[in-house]
Amino acid sequence: MGRPKTQTDRRLTLVAAAESIIAKRGLADVTLRDVANEAGMSSSALLYYYPGLKDLLDDVQRKAVERFCTIRAASVAAIADPRSRLKTMIENGLPTDADDQLCRLLLELGAYSRSDASYAARHITLFERQVSIYVGILEAGAATGIFKLHASSETIARSLVVLEDGLGLHLVNVVPAVDQPSALAILTSYAELATGCSLR
Repeated sequence: MGRPKTQTDRRLTLVAAAESIIAKRGLADVTLRDVANEAGMSSSALLYYYPGLKDLLDDVQRKAVERFCTIRAASVAAIADPRSRLKTMIENGLPTDADDQLCRLLLELGAYSRSDASYAARHITLFERQVSIYVGILEAGAATGIFKLHASSETIARSLVVLEDGLGLHLVNVVPAVDQPSALAILTSYAELATGCSLR
């Protein structure tokens, strides 16, 4: 790993190292020493940038949430047709496979939301930003007559994100209950029922 030049670079290196370790073996076994070793730093050097593991993981979650939401928003930004936008949004809301590092990271960190208010707040931000993108797509489709919404856009959007989260948990398990094509079919079927529009 190259030698970072600035404090920002060093923090980014440490965040990337933590992400890599979490992806390999889960959140429960992460230690500051592991992260320092992965980043090619001493533990004492790491403590200069992050006084404790929670400080580091806070930054990991903050950056992961921002990256995921930015990627999703960008994926549909240039698409004008609401039907195509909804299809694309659905397709990029699920882990690509059990090794999808960003989705695994968000799901691992999301588990802390049950016991830590700061994690919960960022998890809510992640949820609401995705809901907001869906709401925009659904309302654009309804306004143009492409979608016949069977419930409010807010309710449908929230249901889609909840479905994504639930299916995503199954997809990253060691033994998945559903595979990616099946999960995508489930999500698409719900969206078709909710919008009265074929998405296939």
